[in-house]
Amino acid sequence: MKIIFMGTPDFAVPTLNLLVKNNYNIVAVVTAPDKPAGRGQQLQQTAVKKYAIENNLLVLQPEKLKSSKFLETLKSLNADMQIVVAFRMLPVEVWDMPRLGTYNLHASLLPNYRGAAPINWALINGEKETGATVFKLKHEIDTGNILSSFKVTLHDQTTAGELHDTLMNEGASLILDTVKKIESNNFQLIEQTTLQGNWKHAPKIFKDDCKIDWSKNAEQIHNLIRGLSPYPAAWTEGIDSSNNKLNFKIFKSTIEISQHVMEIGSIVTDHKTFLKVACNNGYINLIELQLAGKKKLSIENLLRGFRFNEDFRFI
Repeated sequence: MKIIFMGTPDFAVPTLNLLVKNNYNIVAVVTAPDKPAGRGQQLQQTAVKKYAIENNLLVLQPEKLKSSKFLETLKSLNADMQIVVAFRMLPVEVWDMPRLGTYNLHASLLPNYRGAAPINWALINGEKETGATVFKLKHEIDTGNILSSFKVTLHDQTTAGELHDTLMNEGASLILDTVKKIESNNFQLIEQTTLQGNWKHAPKIFKDDCKIDWSKNAEQIHNLIRGLSPYPAAWTEGIDSSNNKLNFKIFKSTIEISQHVMEIGSIVTDHKTFLKVACNNGYINLIELQLAGKKKLSIENLLRGFRFNEDFRFI
């Protein structure tokens, strides 16, 4: 069976690797074009491209997925199916080409959290479980018929980075199982319209989505922090007695539920081991953070080199 694999970031590499290690015939790998990055703006290859080159796989990097040259190349490969992991939206000319269809790995339990950032939003919303789903592509994004899925239990300290790695590795196994089922014609497809629930969406994350609102309750703020850690990271502004503003990224926190009469955003610290911020129903203990232009540090290390005035507050 001939397979075309489509993917771009690190998240897609374990799936491609597992297919290669299980001797599936990957006739081509489609990934994003090289892009300039870093201070020198040198062209950088995608993680998927690097893996493909190391394993002598044909690499295609179309600028436009509807270009006649790219479509002709795909057609000439005569693939039986296409596997998509963390790629871009495909036009019908591409996803409808293989005789067995095109299957996508999505990092949520569909129909829940359709969209670009399912890992982040599941944690931001305080979900207790999530997972990943393999579905067959059709016109509307993330709405195709479901072939298989698995669940992951979430804990109060689970971060987006940790969940990303779990779904990345477990998702690879799910795709391998999917390919085996399709190969043996031993599978069933479930229409998402038959599944009932109050489904949430997972739109793209923008900078304003990442700003901490200290007037919210401790659980909401903590969930935002872990749901955006390590990337793109929750952020906040602080202001001192001279009205100087400083930007911080917050990567790790804990919750302290208690009644207080402090101003929202004001701080409590011993200047050595802890710093906590007043919020609606208690405090957020800052465990790991980064002052703009500096390295990410534990709160203990930050307090060694930076002194917060008693009237400092986060806004």
